[in-house]
Amino acid sequence: MGKVVRLYWGYMVAAALLVGWSQQWALPVIAALSVAVSAYAAFQVPVWCGALNRDGRTYCRDNAYGVLMGCKRRQHRWQKMKMIVMRSKAGDLGRALFPTAREKFNAFLGVGGLLSAVAAVIVPVVTG
Repeated sequence: MGKVVRLYWGYMVAAALLVGWSQQWALPVIAALSVAVSAYAAFQVPVWCGALNRDGRTYCRDNAYGVLMGCKRRQHRWQKMKMIVMRSKAGDLGRALFPTAREKFNAFLGVGGLLSAVAAVIVPVVTG
C-alpha cells in the first residue's frame, strides 16, 4: 500500500485541488496544491520514457518518472530536455511526451495544475 501511495500521491492531491476549488478553500492552499500537482506531473508520475531510439523511428518504452524526465539512460534524459529547448524538435516533443492517452492525461494534469496556480494568484489581485 505504501508503494502505491508513494507513486500516485499526485492524483490524490489533484482530487483535493478540485474539491478545494469547488468548496472555495483559501487561495494559498489552492496555490500550494496546484504547485504540488504540477511538480508531480512533471517529475514524478510513472510514465514511459518516450525518447527517440537510435534507429530514429521508434520511441523508448522503458519506465520513467515524470513527463519531462527520461528513463535510466542518460542520453534519453538529455534528449527530452533538448527537445523542450530546441524549436526544430517541437513535433518530436509532442510525440515523445504524449505517446499514449495516459501520458496525455498526465500532461493535462500538469498544465491544469499550473493554470490553477496562476488563477489562485490572480484571483485575489482582481477581486481586491
